[in-house]
Amino acid sequence: MIYLDNSATTFPKPREVREKMNECMKKYCANPGRSGHGLSMHINKEIYECREKIARMFNVPFAGRVVFTSNTTEALNIAIKGVLKRGGHVIFTSMEHNSVVRPIYKLSETKGVDFSIARANIYGYVDPDTIESLIRPDTQLIVMIHASNVCGTVNPISAVGSIARRHRIPFLVDGAQTGGVVPIDMEKDNISMLALAGHKALYGPMGTGVLCLGADVNPDTLKEGGTGSNSRDPRQPEEMPDKYESGTVNAVGICGLSRGIDFINRVGMETIYNHDMYLTKILLEDLSVIKGVDIQGYLTCTDRLGVVSVTVDGMDCVNVASVLDDRYGIAVRAGYHCSYMAHDTIGTRDTGTVRFSIGAFNTVKEIKSAVYAISEICKTGSSV
Repeated sequence: MIYLDNSATTFPKPREVREKMNECMKKYCANPGRSGHGLSMHINKEIYECREKIARMFNVPFAGRVVFTSNTTEALNIAIKGVLKRGGHVIFTSMEHNSVVRPIYKLSETKGVDFSIARANIYGYVDPDTIESLIRPDTQLIVMIHASNVCGTVNPISAVGSIARRHRIPFLVDGAQTGGVVPIDMEKDNISMLALAGHKALYGPMGTGVLCLGADVNPDTLKEGGTGSNSRDPRQPEEMPDKYESGTVNAVGICGLSRGIDFINRVGMETIYNHDMYLTKILLEDLSVIKGVDIQGYLTCTDRLGVVSVTVDGMDCVNVASVLDDRYGIAVRAGYHCSYMAHDTIGTRDTGTVRFSIGAFNTVKEIKSAVYAISEICKTGSSV
């Protein structure tokens, strides 16, 4: 199997991730922060060390403001629903994932929240001036996806963050695709809240997500319950990160995530990014000469990630992905990628796309095999 669906979740996971999770299950998988015995204290220490690693990587004010969630979707829901108040206004871009779009639409229906959409260009790029032009006196939040999960275009979060800070508006960044492969600095980029996927470019397991909170924002809680602290108080504690982590956390997954971060630090984020871009350059150049293939987004590696979406003339994208899987053993993702608004923006709302997404363990040979498979499909018009 040639795996080119790393935007959904990176695979395979680094060896140290798998080994750590196995060790955790065998030796010290107790409930962290709930008991005073040695096993509970040990796993709690492991979790705190992971917070510290994330805080260092993204320049979070302190480790206690690193909140573990089940995925990026939960992190975004905490941020969006915890900041937006009844009758307020929010700005987001036309490239957002449904994890941003749907919570906002829900709030518009239930709390009268108004929204403005900053339209990206055909390549998926959003001009910061477009966002600034939409700011109103009642704007409570600006949300931006750092890089599109559809076409890989990287957006200017630092410039938008400066605009948000100047207007004293909280700025939420969806870093699901970029966290771990593109440098993000919450202070320098003027980010109030950063949502991350543990299972994508951070190379941790599924079921792990992160919400990093700046010092200037304290969203309301999405859920309340047991935290292992202040148990006699019926009210949710304000202490961080307990305030947002009711219930038992995914300790095994967080231990794996911790080792995923170790892998990135060992190999080097820049090294991984350069590897991804080298393969992306080959993929873009080779696909661009195949008749009948239309590449979405930028045709160069400028302002993009290793996410390449294509359409094939005369063929349904799901059909193409099925042929790649069944006949060539190549795993990709087809359809709308939970980002229909982005497809509407780049011109593929009626077709969806076939998405190739590259990770640290892909090779030149695999990319060449994928290009060959697409060229053969185009020649024969193969169908399942």
